[in-house]
Amino acid sequence: MKLNLIIPVFLLVTIITFNSCRSFEEDVEGLTVFRYNEASNITSLDPAFARNQANIWATSQLFKSLVELDDSLNILPAIANSWNISEDGLTYTFFLRNDVYFHDNKCFYNGKGRRVVADDFVFSFSRLINPRLNSPGAWVMSNVERKPDGGLNVYAQNDTTLVIKLNEPFPPMLGLLSMQYCAAVPYEAIEMYGADFRRNPVGTGPFYFKYWKENVKLVFRKNNNYFEFENGERLPHIDAISITFIIDRQSAFLEFVKGNLEFLSGLDASYIDELLTHDGNLQEKYEDKFIMISMPFLNTEYLGFLMNKDDDILGIKEIRQAINYGFDRQRMITFMRNNIGIPANAGFVPVGMPGFTKNTGGYSYNPDKARRLLKEAGYQYGEGLPSITLSTNAAYHDIAQYIQHELSRIGIDLRIEVLPPATLREMMANARASFFRGSWIADYPDAENYLSLFYSKNKAPAGPNYTQFENEKYDLLFEKARTETCDSMRVVLYHKMDKIIIDEAPVVFLYYDQSVRFVQNYVKGMSNNPLNHLDLRRVKIKQ
Repeated sequence: MKLNLIIPVFLLVTIITFNSCRSFEEDVEGLTVFRYNEASNITSLDPAFARNQANIWATSQLFKSLVELDDSLNILPAIANSWNISEDGLTYTFFLRNDVYFHDNKCFYNGKGRRVVADDFVFSFSRLINPRLNSPGAWVMSNVERKPDGGLNVYAQNDTTLVIKLNEPFPPMLGLLSMQYCAAVPYEAIEMYGADFRRNPVGTGPFYFKYWKENVKLVFRKNNNYFEFENGERLPHIDAISITFIIDRQSAFLEFVKGNLEFLSGLDASYIDELLTHDGNLQEKYEDKFIMISMPFLNTEYLGFLMNKDDDILGIKEIRQAINYGFDRQRMITFMRNNIGIPANAGFVPVGMPGFTKNTGGYSYNPDKARRLLKEAGYQYGEGLPSITLSTNAAYHDIAQYIQHELSRIGIDLRIEVLPPATLREMMANARASFFRGSWIADYPDAENYLSLFYSKNKAPAGPNYTQFENEKYDLLFEKARTETCDSMRVVLYHKMDKIIIDEAPVVFLYYDQSVRFVQNYVKGMSNNPLNHLDLRRVKIKQ
């Protein structure tokens, strides 16, 4: 008798996944493995597509750029040993190390990684602006001078000397070059893998790519030829990185509690009270198990007004100002976020950005002033004021409800529209959301990064000006600041621009974020910086 064995598809997938993961566990037996979960998924391991935190964290383990940022946002050498900037600010000359090699890969002759040369950066930067690639990082090269053929004026004087010509002075340029978009990639790998380079990355970083079962597990292994040493010991210290993709954040938290993950990043409503006290400290039962690392994060959370609708109630400046005065930011941080974050009382540029150290000068809780502003706008006690709709996503629904309750006390009827994140982003980009929840995370350590959101030539969808804000004085200051090479003078201009944003109130300033990390107590050497980068070079696991 013939026996037909039928295995359901879902069970077959489970068996394959289990066997793949089991193979990895056997492969790293006896090695030190740093495990973390990425709930947001990773879409590409190509640095040209490192547009979000998940992709940036992964690619930064595999790739290196000319320069990098330390924990205080100072610019340090990486593949470039040193550099010169011409007096007119237009020519950047980088002098490269001669001991940096690409990871071993079959794209190279005999599978052996070759030495990185200046032409690799010429190739990588040119690739970034190739319209066929459609990289979200092409804008990083917008300040680089173009040649008559449309290419970048970037060239190699020799194997270890790279020259970049700008079309006008742009002091934040060094910071931009620290981004993953600007990492060195080898032309051999692009020729071999093409679009599939996204899952066959070849870089120069402290780890190399080993295995990726998309949506299940991603594995990196130690690069034994990595060029950096510390105290005579070659970095990195750990043998491997294992990344899982558990979507449910509470499930990921439970894995961390059970010791199946070394690292947990961020907070979620499903476990924040279990992990933290209302004062923002570790719960007593976890004090001996976990280490908490918290610091200011250059991320401004805000609510934005669409400014190009003159007939809309939100076109009245006094209404926008009244909303800014109408709720208690500190109370919101204390009760909605367990004291994680800083009330945004200074403006749009977050406290912690170089040149922005004081949390004063913007809006604080003043319901009486809010009521006076409503009266000046012709709506005493909110009488006759139409309801206002705030578009947000589910993750910020609780904060929206808090603001709704607070504003009702001064006579403002706020309605809440909860949308999928992708829908909200699309509405913002196409100027279809009159009042929306937004956030802006710094790409590089210069206030220009934030203030560009209100430059009229950056109006969405072409740029990040989602409020469609336009102010002639602001634009003149922005253009002047972009070319000002004196740091102190540039900061003065930045503060003048931020004051215009405060006065005109195209946004409601909510809070400046804090990054919060938790590691098992046997993990040593974990660091962070205000851009919330993940640097695992110096991490040690001592169980």
